[in-house]
Amino acid sequence: MNLSNKTIAITGSARGLGRAMAQSFAEHGANIALIDLSEEGLKQSQQLCQTESNQVKFYLTNVADEQQVIETFQQISQDFGQLDGLVNNAGIIKDGLLLKAKDGKIDKRMSLSQWQAVIDVNLTGVFLCGREAATQMVEHQNPGVIINISSVSRAGNIGQSNYSAAKAGVAAMTITWAKELARYGIRAAAIAPGFIQTEILDAMKPEALKKMTDSIPLKRTGQAEEIAHTARFIFENDYITGRVIEVDGGIRM
Repeated sequence: MNLSNKTIAITGSARGLGRAMAQSFAEHGANIALIDLSEEGLKQSQQLCQTESNQVKFYLTNVADEQQVIETFQQISQDFGQLDGLVNNAGIIKDGLLLKAKDGKIDKRMSLSQWQAVIDVNLTGVFLCGREAATQMVEHQNPGVIINISSVSRAGNIGQSNYSAAKAGVAAMTITWAKELARYGIRAAAIAPGFIQTEILDAMKPEALKKMTDSIPLKRTGQAEEIAHTARFIFENDYITGRVIEVDGGIRM
């Protein structure tokens, strides 16, 4: 797919990886539909993505709310006339051990609210946005691409029962969608980032960040542009579907 004049929706695009991917697609001539809950962040992303050759609009949307997602993707198709791609990037973390005990007594457990909040956004949100994007593509008889952002944590990571389960589910959905949607000319692939330098890592204590970085074979964290480059590669290579591409500096959970 040539990105010029194509319309790509990106969730979680008010900052971080979402913003970096939006900027990268915009620089290559794509029209951008920014989706997030932060109006201030969306306006900043819109300014960064706006060029003379493309359109950029933003949509305040909770990706875990079915009706909001349905209405947003209908509006995107009306505003741009078509939808050619989606990057399912929106996600949250609410880390915690399954349980913590001392001297045989339970001190703390992961709460149901911690579990459900992450599943709602990171898994259900991906399902809802993917379904609605595919619906618009099929109804307009417009082939397209869906990229889901998984994680190396999909293999399991201490303190991330909720996040790991969601990201494993995202990887499985990606393969399922690739098989189901190919008949409509829709490709589906996923990216599984490792530790990428975003606001989350910027907030880490230096000693914790160093310990984490030392565990990476390449001895550095990834850059947001490296994820954006991978996303462009998936869009531009029409023979990629049903695969999870790991971009992680060689780390294995």
